[in-house]
Amino acid sequence: MTRIAVNGAAGRMGRMVLAGVLLDEGLQLVAATDRPSHPNRGADAGQLCGKWTTGIALDAPRPGIYDGADVVVDFSLAEGISELLAALGGQALVMGTTGLSPEQLAGVQAHGQRAPVVLASNFSTGVNLLMGLVARAAQLLPDYDVEIVEMHHRHKRDAPSGTALSLGQAVAMGRGEVFDSHAVYGRHGMLGPREPSQIGLHALRGGDIAGEHTVYLAGAGERLVLGHLSTSREAFATGALRAARWVVARPPGLYDMIDVLGLRT
Repeated sequence: MTRIAVNGAAGRMGRMVLAGVLLDEGLQLVAATDRPSHPNRGADAGQLCGKWTTGIALDAPRPGIYDGADVVVDFSLAEGISELLAALGGQALVMGTTGLSPEQLAGVQAHGQRAPVVLASNFSTGVNLLMGLVARAAQLLPDYDVEIVEMHHRHKRDAPSGTALSLGQAVAMGRGEVFDSHAVYGRHGMLGPREPSQIGLHALRGGDIAGEHTVYLAGAGERLVLGHLSTSREAFATGALRAARWVVARPPGLYDMIDVLGLRT
């Protein structure tokens, strides 16, 4: 039995993860947390996700709240990460929150020195396979221009998405380049011709789209289009819980979904 706490439990992804935990006989929910000011604080975790009463009330991250957990699954907001990290003991961590600052990322990495951490921009199996395909295509087509377009629901705060950034990093890795030196975030005005080595990233927002990512590799007379379409957040929740089961048996360190899925070469 893997004992799980969920942070960001009252959010869209958090509720999906809560439901997944409750429906899995091999998992046990021990805590559900969200920001201190959340209007649902005190609500039963099971009722939050449309399931049965659990007797576990939505609380806020604080020292001791996660003591009964083997692993904490986090899908919250970047501004609350410091409070989460301060509340953690030696629990493993599955981190799905994106848009982290360098300082927040350093805090997550520091936790990885004393406990195992899975840090991923996307927990979908399909997206992680896409990253491998993109890296390989970029390597085989070094002269093709690469543009990445992502689209998410109107409520998403960070742009471009963490997944789009990871896809850009996959392109750079495939070509043996430094991503930050080639990334271009949108275009506007009279910029002149496109530089051959640019990796373009473009973010669209609207409706209730769970996530769409398309990578264009454009050459002379043809283009290769690689993409992934999420029709539900269920795939992300399933992947996060797969990561939670996997990470509790690992030594301290930083891991990603490539490790969880056994795709590391």
